[in-house]
Amino acid sequence: MVDMNNLSSLHLDILSEIGNIGSGNAATALSNLLNKKIDMSVPAIKIVEFNELMEYVGGPDQVIVSVCLRIQGEAPGSMFFVLQPEEANLLAEQLINVNVSDIIEDEMALSAISEVGNILSGSYLSALSDFTSINMQPTVPTLVMDMAAAILMQGMIEISQESDYAIIIDTSIVQEGSPQRELIKGHFLLLPDPDSFGKIFESLGVIE
Repeated sequence: MVDMNNLSSLHLDILSEIGNIGSGNAATALSNLLNKKIDMSVPAIKIVEFNELMEYVGGPDQVIVSVCLRIQGEAPGSMFFVLQPEEANLLAEQLINVNVSDIIEDEMALSAISEVGNILSGSYLSALSDFTSINMQPTVPTLVMDMAAAILMQGMIEISQESDYAIIIDTSIVQEGSPQRELIKGHFLLLPDPDSFGKIFESLGVIE
C-alpha cells in the first residue's frame, strides 16, 4: 500500500494540475453543449481518511445529491460528484434557465445535473489517465439523493478493509453572466480500490 507519509507537495501539485486540466476540459465541453460560457476551477485537492470524508460532505445524516459511478480498466474504483441540495438546485437553474425549487421533482433538472456529473467524471478520468498512463473508463453514472452515509458507504465498503484514504477534488462552477456570478461549490470524490491507489501513486513517483 502507499505510505501517505511519502507524499510531497510535488505530488499534490500534480494532482492539482490533473484537477485543473479536467475541470478545464469539462468547462469547455459544457460550454459547447449549452452554448454559454461555463467556468470551472479546482480551489483545493485533499487526501483524507475515510472518517474525515463523511464529515467533509456535512456528516453521515446530511442529505446530498450525488452522481455516482464505477471506474473500470487498469485501476478500478468509485467516483462521486457531490452537491448539497441547494447547490444542485442552483446549478440546475443556471443550466436550464428555469427556477428549480426541488431538484428531485424536476426531471429536466435531474438530467442536467447527471450530464454535468458525466462530463466532469469523464474529463477528470481522462486527465488522470493521461498523467499516469493508466487506462481508466467510467461506467454510466447514476444520480441519487439520500443521506451521505447511504450513498458513500456503497463505494467505501469494498475498500475500507484495506485502504484508509480518498482523494477529494473541490470543484467550483459558475456561469458567465449569472446573477452576481453565483458560485456553485461541489466535491468530486475519488475512491480507488486498494490495488488501484498504489498504481496511481506509484505512477506519480510515490515509493511504497
